[in-house]
Amino acid sequence: MAGLELAAMRPLWHSSPPAVPTGTQACGAARGNLGMGENDRRRRIEPADEWEQIELLCGWPEQRDYELIRPLVLFGFSASERASETGAASERTLQRRASRFEAEGMESLFGSEHARRKKLPPAIRRLVVDLKAEYPRLNLNEIANACYVRFGRRPDHKTVRRVLEEEPIPLRFVRRFPPYHGIPDRRDGRAAVVALHADGWSAKDTAGYLRIGTSTVYRILRRWAEEGPAGLEDKPHGRPPGVRKVTLRAMEAIRRFQQNPNLGEFRIHAALAQIGIHLSPRTCGRILALNRDLYGLEKPKGPGKEKKEMSFAAPEAPILERGRPLRGQ
Repeated sequence: MAGLELAAMRPLWHSSPPAVPTGTQACGAARGNLGMGENDRRRRIEPADEWEQIELLCGWPEQRDYELIRPLVLFGFSASERASETGAASERTLQRRASRFEAEGMESLFGSEHARRKKLPPAIRRLVVDLKAEYPRLNLNEIANACYVRFGRRPDHKTVRRVLEEEPIPLRFVRRFPPYHGIPDRRDGRAAVVALHADGWSAKDTAGYLRIGTSTVYRILRRWAEEGPAGLEDKPHGRPPGVRKVTLRAMEAIRRFQQNPNLGEFRIHAALAQIGIHLSPRTCGRILALNRDLYGLEKPKGPGKEKKEMSFAAPEAPILERGRPLRGQ
């Protein structure tokens, strides 16, 4: 009966706002009395603790939502206790609503776009715009990854799109790094690749931004991972010093073998392998040519061979006049 009496005294809560007063009522509302006269005073109602009675007294959905979480945010009630007491929402829903109320205040109770939207900090919004202005080929997920690397928070790709739609993108933006081949020092160019990778850029975007190949980016990052800062330095080309096979001992051995004029580069290569010196035949040939120029040695000559007649040579056919052979011969 108490619930029926309260329902008769107070209309049920509704999801749409009441009609805007017109005429003299609007003027009264502008002055602050909301068009209420002496005959429109609120009826006094005894305080109620039952949720069914409180829900009937709420004229707005936002008021009902606040009454639902008020014991949690004011008196520290547990969400499970409030959920079992009211039965209007689950424990997880009450926890989520209380957290939103603590973060956004009264705006969390309204269904406005601004209240539903979880705003990003200004620093993240600025980074999103700067990245898109610096390299327009960055997609939404790549921008979100860069935000996570910088701030430890990865916004959704829809949030990134909304920020780009809301914030103005500058028409001109100063590049952090010039193209890779426009950097005078190669070490600084490799450091630029590592810096972009540390900021969350992918290898494809780094290659496009610096105008180099993706394989070059991977090679630089691999050297950085294996050698650290030393991997950014230039390395000499060719064979490293200290590992050459042509030594004075090898050259002296070839000179002694070269005194035999019948030994060529292949035989000297085999003779050197027997005494533990491993050189290719081409290398032995170059050393032989050098020794001939220095010491005036002669080029080795092979043994002479007599020319033999071929046993399968065809006999010559008789030739008649006009140079034609006879038929049948």
